[in-house]
Amino acid sequence: MTGASGYVGRQTLTPLADLGFDVHGIARRPFDLPPCRGHIADALDVDALTRIVEAVRPTHLLHLAWTTAHGRFWDDPANAAWQAATLALLRQFAATGGRRFVIAGTCAEYSWTSDAPLSEERTPLRPSTRYGQAKLDTSRHAQAIGIEKGVSFAQGRLFFSYGPFEQQQRLVPSIILPLLSNEPARLTPGLQRRDFLDVRDVGRCLAALLASDVEGAVNIASGVPVSIAEIAALLGGIIGRPELIRLGERPQAKDDPPAIVADIGRLAAEVKVAPAITLNQGLADAVDWWRTRA
Repeated sequence: MTGASGYVGRQTLTPLADLGFDVHGIARRPFDLPPCRGHIADALDVDALTRIVEAVRPTHLLHLAWTTAHGRFWDDPANAAWQAATLALLRQFAATGGRRFVIAGTCAEYSWTSDAPLSEERTPLRPSTRYGQAKLDTSRHAQAIGIEKGVSFAQGRLFFSYGPFEQQQRLVPSIILPLLSNEPARLTPGLQRRDFLDVRDVGRCLAALLASDVEGAVNIASGVPVSIAEIAALLGGIIGRPELIRLGERPQAKDDPPAIVADIGRLAAEVKVAPAITLNQGLADAVDWWRTRA
């Protein structure tokens, strides 16, 4: 697995081991995350990844590494390099006898012009960012390579997650951290609805997808719409400082879609996995995690 020490990757290691995989993880820096055997390499370094793949000769490969710098990844020119590196990795994986290749996709591959749940089969694919387009192009090319080389291919389309090791600028920590410091959390009106999933459930779902024989795109999400205002209210209550939630003190972007929510029919019916952590419990755990680091 690439991106093994990352925000999502580290939550996928134990679920993979629990499913019987002998887990080898790749990350840029040394790390110690049992039950993973660590390998150090930059996932953009094709030669380094080739050496690891040839040495390990994996049957399954979960590719999570990508550009993720908050606020920059949407239009980062590096998205093109990540696309090329991903396809090179797939070809090398196939050349060494690999059987199943799964990559992380994104809800940003879909058109966001409708409030209806986003469906892998019915919703138009119309990315509005360089990131979304690169993920979509990567998936299409990977599927074609998989067919050519006889490798099973799937893509887990991730929606909105939260939890341990999240970047501080993202929504949930951007509310938690000021409240823990007895400072106001200044937000937009928060009417937009999003599909949030605890990152620990994201890891479980990705592991289950890798272990399955389901092909193509599969939404990894809760399927439940919740407004930003509701998230803020829950966090204010958990921390005991609801008066510090300041909705409407920041303007909402004019192009911010009113709803981005997943249809999780394929995840439930075909991958046969469902979220296990409630929103209330997940947010409470996130508060506890950040409290030890505030």
